[in-house]
Amino acid sequence: MSQRSDILPCADQPEQTPASTFCCGESTCASALSPVQDPSVASSAPVGSRFRIANMDCSSEESEIRRALDKVVGIHGLHFNLGERVLTISADVVAIPPALEAIKKAGFKPEPLPQETDNHQVPAGFWSSWGKLILALGLALIAEAIAFAFPTNQWIAAIGMVLALGAIFLSGFGVYAKGLVALRQARLNINALMTVAVTGAFLIGQWPEAAMVMALYAIAEAIEARAVDRARGAIKSLLAMSPELAEVRQNDGTWIRMNVKLVSLDSVVRIAPGERVPLDGTITVGQSAVDQSPLTGESLPVDKTPGDEVYAGTINQAAALEIRVTSLASDSTLSRIIKAVEEAQATRAPTQRFVDQFAAIYTPAVFALALLVALLLPWVAGVTWLQAIYKGLVLLVIACPCALVISTPVSVVSGLAAGARRGILIKGGVYLEEARKIKAVALDKTGTITEGKPKLVAFEAIALDEPRERLERLAKSLASRSDHPVSKAIAQGLTESTQEVLPFEAVAGRGVQGVIDGHPYILANHRWIEERNQCSPELEARLAEHEGAGRTVTILANRDRVIALFAVADTIKTSSTQAIAQLKTLGVTPIMLTGDNALTAKTVGHKAGISEIRGNLLPEDKLKAIEEFQGQYGVTAMAGDGINDAPALAKSNIGFAMGAAGTHTAMEAADIVVMNDDLRRLPETIRLS
Repeated sequence: MSQRSDILPCADQPEQTPASTFCCGESTCASALSPVQDPSVASSAPVGSRFRIANMDCSSEESEIRRALDKVVGIHGLHFNLGERVLTISADVVAIPPALEAIKKAGFKPEPLPQETDNHQVPAGFWSSWGKLILALGLALIAEAIAFAFPTNQWIAAIGMVLALGAIFLSGFGVYAKGLVALRQARLNINALMTVAVTGAFLIGQWPEAAMVMALYAIAEAIEARAVDRARGAIKSLLAMSPELAEVRQNDGTWIRMNVKLVSLDSVVRIAPGERVPLDGTITVGQSAVDQSPLTGESLPVDKTPGDEVYAGTINQAAALEIRVTSLASDSTLSRIIKAVEEAQATRAPTQRFVDQFAAIYTPAVFALALLVALLLPWVAGVTWLQAIYKGLVLLVIACPCALVISTPVSVVSGLAAGARRGILIKGGVYLEEARKIKAVALDKTGTITEGKPKLVAFEAIALDEPRERLERLAKSLASRSDHPVSKAIAQGLTESTQEVLPFEAVAGRGVQGVIDGHPYILANHRWIEERNQCSPELEARLAEHEGAGRTVTILANRDRVIALFAVADTIKTSSTQAIAQLKTLGVTPIMLTGDNALTAKTVGHKAGISEIRGNLLPEDKLKAIEEFQGQYGVTAMAGDGINDAPALAKSNIGFAMGAAGTHTAMEAADIVVMNDDLRRLPETIRLS
């Protein structure tokens, strides 16, 4: 078989379906008014075949299925979602039938899933699950009572034996099917263990015990499966947050409710008070308070005005809003959360891998030990052969490791789900387990410790021969083209109009530069001005005064000299000081890493409760600092929200990307995404771990 690699189910591809007054997304709908997705934007990537396997509960079943498919030619990849009991097979078309046959021979029943459906199964009916188990337990109890009350009556005993057989059949049919397959293939797994133990007990005349053991084992399995289902409920609740329909403005000005999968980018969507936001977008009309707690865990609604972003799944509370769609339904913030949680749940944590390896050795060892007990006890302890065989069978039953194998992934999935409900998106069980080992956390300053919404508080003209209006216009022209919070504060704080800047460039860790009216200008931090040898004692004095007050100073310069400076101030979030105190209580050392100047960083850091502070850092400097902390402290985490934080996030043992509005680069590089900007989620993650 060709080399395997885990694959993920491709996103459902929406059909290009015109909308009528109400568009459900079915092919029968017909109208040409609605702005639907262009099919050319749909992914052309191959879609794997998906199958639900109802009795695929834990990693032992996954291993059996992998072994069954090892010899099937044409399979390129397998993806197991044990939480949803879904297997995705990436394979040549001709390989699917033999793959299904191999799975069936291994004792499993694969059921095809249409590509347009989600993974989440409808609960089985009463008689297909608990009804059978309750009946089986009742029959086993009656068989036990008959054996106890009529030990010598063969006719009544025969009735009890039949009842015991019925109990075993009702509760153990699936176990027997998989156990016999395993025995035929010389594989000693949990099902083979139970099959041998129950069959042996029945054959030596202990049929009441055989029936009771199988019924209780099946009930225990059902309880464990229920635990998995409850952990899986987090994904279902996330799915329920996203409305299926959106009210979309058409080209003729009318409004039509249509399936969110059919809404294209830049469409205008109307959201009434009390409705959930159907898609990510930017507000164009209206002001309202939006409850973002389902997505970010924030306790209070957030006021939104035109230009602000809203996210699918959040709740519009106060007034009607119109938004312009910025992400398709398949790429919304909520969709990315759901996908990441599903991927995380399908990833094994270190403890899970250890337990799987342990069970692979433990089960054959139990078989060997039970065989030794049955063969040696008559010679060593003087018991009868029947008693020795009975004790060996008892050992097989009590040593069954299934609870151990399944309990670990259940706890991990539950932890991932609990984090998701609190706005903490953990990308895998490995990070959930490793978080408790964190000894140091490096924190970015702007937007992580501070509000990230600085304001322009001072403007000083250094070149007195230049009109202030021209200096403002130059600075605003450069600042308005940058996404950095400090640049945004300068652009918003200046009133002059802007000029064309060609070319324009953002220089990481230093500032921005561009050509205006044929002359080059830079809007730079202190470090860049020093590198250009444009500092003077007078300028240093002015900078020291502002930086000592905790302000960030940005300097406007041309090729020859500094011509103006702009001081920006940011405020420390109350939640940041609380989070830093909580981290210290947990024995974690907080450290500030920032590209801002050292004096400003020191002022802000001390106010926040941080003693180890490093400023004037470029992205590569942050990366080297993380390496240093890993050698000094051990397991080191990094929390940031910008592109300049991405290298350090990737290098750290655990990277935290802060804020749903953080850059995609930071969110991709991070291991854990905090959906709001609340640093208290960091100590909460450690406690959850």
